[in-house]
Parts: sequence; structure tokens; C-alpha cells
Amino acid sequence: MTQNQVDINTAKSLGLLPEEFDSIKKILGREPNFTELSIFSVMWSEHAAYKNSIKWLKKLPKDGKAVLAAAGEENAGLVDIGGDMACAFKIESHNHPCAVEPYQGAATGVGGINRDIFTMGARPIAQLNSLRFGDLEIDRTKWHMKGVVKGIGDYGNAFGVPVVGGEVVFDKSYNTNPLVNAMSVGVMKKGNVVSAKAEGKGNPIYIVGSSTGKDGIHGATFASADITEDSAEDIPSIQVGDPFQEKLLLEATLEVIETGAVVGMQDMGAAGIICSTSEMSEKGNSGMRINLDKVPLRQQNMDAWEILLSESQERMLICVEKGRESEVEAVFDKWDLNCEIIGEVIDEDRLYFNFNGEQVADVPASALVLGGGAPQYDREFREPAYYKEYLKFSIDEVPKPKDLKAVADELLKHPNNVSREWVMEQYDSMVGTKNMTTNRPADAGLVNIKGTNRAIGLTVDCNGRYVKADPEIGTAIAVSEAARNLVCSGAKPLAITNCLNFGNPYNPEVYWQFVGAIKGMSRACKKFDTPVTGGNVSFYNQSSISGKEVPVHPTPTIGMLGLIEDKNKVMTLDFKQKGDMIYMLGTSKNDIGQSEYLTSYHGVEASPVPDFNLDFEFKLQDAILKLIDQGLIQSAHDVSNGGLYVTLVESSIPRKLGFDITTDAEIRTDAFLFGESQSRVVVTCTEEDETAFIDLLMKLGIPFSALGHVTKGEMRIDDNSFGFVDEAKKMYSETLATYLEK
Repeated sequence: MTQNQVDINTAKSLGLLPEEFDSIKKILGREPNFTELSIFSVMWSEHAAYKNSIKWLKKLPKDGKAVLAAAGEENAGLVDIGGDMACAFKIESHNHPCAVEPYQGAATGVGGINRDIFTMGARPIAQLNSLRFGDLEIDRTKWHMKGVVKGIGDYGNAFGVPVVGGEVVFDKSYNTNPLVNAMSVGVMKKGNVVSAKAEGKGNPIYIVGSSTGKDGIHGATFASADITEDSAEDIPSIQVGDPFQEKLLLEATLEVIETGAVVGMQDMGAAGIICSTSEMSEKGNSGMRINLDKVPLRQQNMDAWEILLSESQERMLICVEKGRESEVEAVFDKWDLNCEIIGEVIDEDRLYFNFNGEQVADVPASALVLGGGAPQYDREFREPAYYKEYLKFSIDEVPKPKDLKAVADELLKHPNNVSREWVMEQYDSMVGTKNMTTNRPADAGLVNIKGTNRAIGLTVDCNGRYVKADPEIGTAIAVSEAARNLVCSGAKPLAITNCLNFGNPYNPEVYWQFVGAIKGMSRACKKFDTPVTGGNVSFYNQSSISGKEVPVHPTPTIGMLGLIEDKNKVMTLDFKQKGDMIYMLGTSKNDIGQSEYLTSYHGVEASPVPDFNLDFEFKLQDAILKLIDQGLIQSAHDVSNGGLYVTLVESSIPRKLGFDITTDAEIRTDAFLFGESQSRVVVTCTEEDETAFIDLLMKLGIPFSALGHVTKGEMRIDDNSFGFVDEAKKMYSETLATYLEK
């Protein structure tokens, strides 16, 4: 196929719809050539343009007191964390690459999200990740997990930023298509943000960092298609990362910003040069003239369209103030990195790409980007038949277990409840000395802001089972649990970033899940005053197996950031001393809907979402912050996956202290111990503080119940022994490694 031989079939092969091909011809006023069609293909892909989601994304709350850069304004969200400091943070997916090449897919996902942070001028200080894998009994899942964890660990450790938190979930719906969501967090001085824009006629455009190769070409298009049994053939679409090069690029980038010569800068992630040139031009109300033969290459015989679309890692595009080229070049020369002028800014809405003396593409910048000329669709959605079936569930249909201790042991060994020690051991959680939770277990990751008395709290949360059962309530729970984890650690929630992982948007039932998730997220974020500062949408997370489309559980992952004003008031989840009183804040319900107990122990998939009340959740979290501020509790741990029993064991393990509790006679014991009704937190207090503790809860109108007290090491429920903490720790800590070594 030559440059100029394109037709509707070419467009279809590049992932474009017939009506999109017609629109391209209207925009250009002529037939596109192959390079131009390739440009539209990647820039109008779901991954780059959000064409099937943008109308609903616009409904998310974006404004808040702490927000310094709202969603879509910069490469990442930016919030005020007090004093003269700001925090940049963002979460993104690398699902499709990880499905076919887990190691490089995960590694480059980490690299890309970190570049989004330091391109703005913020130094990354913490990473988190949210991982979803299939059934841990099958070899493909083990291959996915080992590759992803090693990819994250190798890249992150070499880059030098600690992993301070995350989650790992297993479910058969992710057997073919794992979800790998990476979050990066950085700090900077307020007012020093570098925007992703190009402006000023005649200002030079530099490409800096690594050389360009053929890796990752059409990666954005690949990320906007279904994963099938044949997707391994798409491995050329997977980028290859070099964390040592990224470390050099980080230092050079932060140093060159200090020169004041930088007008704008953007990293090259999905869609490479074409994405950076078009987005920077559109933001600066300008255009560019680019010479592709000036781009440093590491492979010979690359065509112009390959150079444009390459997703080679560790590269940046920088717009520099004309006349200050030598200052910029000196910095990158010092760090031994490529720094080449490949074009200049022009005063028109055009991108002209030349190669070997020939113009190979002429396209309007504004027509390519999100919010510009890229198409926006209203997709059909309808309630799936399973939804009403789930609502028919009755707890009375589930037999009461005769041996609660056996159930407790099974849940404690379930992959979704066990310790993530095997994972965390492969990450460097101590590099940089800012991680405050290395030896102080808390519901959220806590990071010290050096030179201040403040700290930031970070978490990632979502339960895909809940969201499938009821997208709106399930997503509101995801936001609420993220906030609850921060609050239980002493942090006040400030803002969120999200990673919206769903199946094919052309499936009306999948789109119904997406729409419900947006509604639930909006409602919860407004309640907690935690605006959405950015993130990404990842559709097409499903498999075509034996002719049947199987979407993953809808998984709108919430990354949330909070602030601790006084780091002396950090709260941890571990029981502190024998004799402390154990209380549960909130109310237990006769509810086992969508619990790990119901789905894994009883094998019942069809049930409603757990009991949840957003207004009460907000009230509860406010009370917890007040208890922490007044120093009335010794520990706090929210009740989530696995229910109350798992929560108690997790609080017992760190100091090898046990518990002696009494269940509620009015509630089924299995529901009391293993149900996952929301808005419950287990806290401990000393006998000396008990009266003041109760008085405050009464004043605030928070329901609570005395469960029992902390013991030396035995775990007792209703005068029955559930064993000793050492035994529980062995089950809890060793299960994951045992699965992976089979």
C-alpha cells in the first residue's frame, strides 16, 4: 500500500468507522493519505479521544476549594496541600498491553504515569497500583500476575519512587484481560506548573530523551479494541521501557524548568509525537511545522507515519523560548540525553509534517483532539436482565454454616482477603524515606511532606462485584471506601482521580454500567467535596472466547488523595495493647449481599449490592476524624472485603494481639462476621478514654456497639476459640505465595 492509496477498507482496518472516514474527508476537503489517516486513527481512538465517554465525563464534579488544576487542564490533577506546596496526581490504565505482554505492559504503564507528573514540574514521591487478575488457579493468571508485579517492581525500583499502597483482586472475569491501573503522586511549589502548550510564533520545538523506534505503533488503537485469543499477535504494539533513562529524564526535566526557558512541555505517551504536537498546539491556539527526519531514531528505514505514531518511551516534547536554545541544550547535554529541534510554532491551526524534503501530512490540530473536532457519541444503554435477578436474592435461601471457624479459615485464605506481602516485597516501599506506613500499617498509604508538619494520605479502591450488582451504588461505595480509608488514617479527603475500566461501549448493557458508575461517582464526590481531577477511560476490557463477548466486571477504580494537617495525629489499624476496648462504629445488618463469603464460600453470584447510605457514611467519617483529633481512639480499621472477621484479624496480626468479642443475637452470625454492609469501622480505645469516647459519639449521633476487648493472642468469638493470631497470620501471609508456586 502506498502513501496515497486509501479507501474505506483502509479506514476500517485502522479502527475508524465509515462515518468517521467521511468526516475526515470533510475536515481536510480532500481524501487523506495513509499518514493522515493513521493520524486520525490514533487521535480519534477511544483511548485518545474518549469519543464514547466524554459526554458523560463532563457531568463529573471538577471544582473544589483545593483544586489548582481541574480535569483536562493539565497532564494531571493538581491540588493545594497547604503552605506553598501543591500535589500532582493521576491514575491511568495499561490493561491491553499487560494482557499480551505483562512485564513491559506494566513497566511502561508506571513510566508513563510518572512522566505525566514530572512534566508538570512536580517530583514524583509515591506510586500506587490497582491490579485485577483472573482465577488464581489457572496458569494464565499466574503468568499475568508474575509479569505485571515484576514489571512494576523493576521499573519503579530503578526509577526510585516508593510504592505506598494498592490493591490486588482476583475474579474469573479478568482471566484474559487483567486490569493494571498505575497511580503516581508528586509535589511541587504552587505557581510553578509547566503547561502542556506550544505558543509563540517561531519558538523552537524540541524532542528530548530516548531515540524513537517502532515499538508501540498504533498502541492507542490497540487499546481501543477487544482483547481476543489472537491478541498476542499484537505484541509489536507494546512499548519497551528503560527506567534508568527515565530517571535521567526526570532530573533533566526538573532542571530545565528552572532555567525559565520552557514555554510548555508534554510527555509522549499514547500516540507519541502526533498526540503531543496536536494537544500542545491546540492548548496554545497555535500550530507547528515539524521535520520528522530530525527525530533521533534507533531503527533504520522508519516511514514517516511510523515515526509520528511510535510510542517509544522516555520522550518529551518541549516548546522553548526562541533565543534560549543553548540553555536548554546544555541541560540535556549534561544528562547525556537527546535534545533535538524538530520544528517550530506557527500562527495557524495546522500541523505540517515534512520528511526528507516532502510534506507527508497537513492536518488541523484542533480537529484531532478531545473537545475539538474529534467525534462525540451518545451510546445506547439499557438495564441488563441480570440486574433484576440479583434483586430477587434472599438471605433466607442461604443455609447457616454449622462450623463458623471453618468458614473463617476459608475466608482468611481466600486470595481476595490475604496479605499482599508477596507483591509488596517486590516493590521498594522505602526509597526516598517519605513513606510513613512501612512499619505502621494503616488503611491508606501515608507520605511525609518534608519540612512541614503535614502528610498526604493516598489510596486506590473499587469492588467490581458491587459495581456490577448496582453500578450507581457500587461506584458511590468505591468513592466512600476510598474516603473511609483516608479518614481511618487521619487524613481529610481532598480530591480523586479515576480509572474507568469497562467492556465494549457498543454493548448497551456495558454502557448502562458505565452511565450508572458516572452517576454514582458524581453523587459521592459531591457529598465528600472530592472533585474529579482527571484520570482515564479504558473500554474494551473483555474477551472474545468461542464467539462470545465476555466483559470484565465494571471497575471504576478510585484514586483518592487526602491531607493530614498534623502528622502526629496519624492513625493506624493495629490493636495497641491488651485490655483496650473494641468498638464498632456503624450498624451491622442482616446482609451478605455481594460479600466474599456469599460469592466464594457459597458460590452465589446473584445478589444485591451491600447495604449503603451515603448520608450516614459522610456523618460517620466526620465523627472518626473528630475522634482522632481529640486523641480518643488507639486504632481504626474499616470493615470491607471479608467482613468484620477479616478486619479484626488484620488489626490483630501486626502486634500479635487477639480479640474476644460477642456477636449480636438479633443478626445472623454469618452476616455479623462475614457480611459486607457498608459504613462500619472497628476502633479501639483505652479504658481511661472510654467515657469521653462514648460521650462524643452520643453527641454526634453515631450508632456504635461494644464488641469486646483486645487479648494477648487468642481470637475468641461468643466464648468459642477461633485459634491464635500466629495461626491466622500463617494462613493470611503465606497463601498468595503458595498459589503462585504451584
